[in-house]
Amino acid sequence: MAHDPKKNQNNEEYILKDNAKTKTGAGLIIGILILLIIAVIASGLYFEWF
Repeated sequence: MAHDPKKNQNNEEYILKDNAKTKTGAGLIIGILILLIIAVIASGLYFEWF
């Protein structure tokens, strides 16, 4: 029996729905992580850790 994840998209318990909120949230989280990585690299260069 094959499990089809698209079939359960309308279920409220399905966490990662394929909609605008999920895509916006994922983009926001990825953007914040990239900014944090850049900040760590910049502070490392400023304090001459590298």
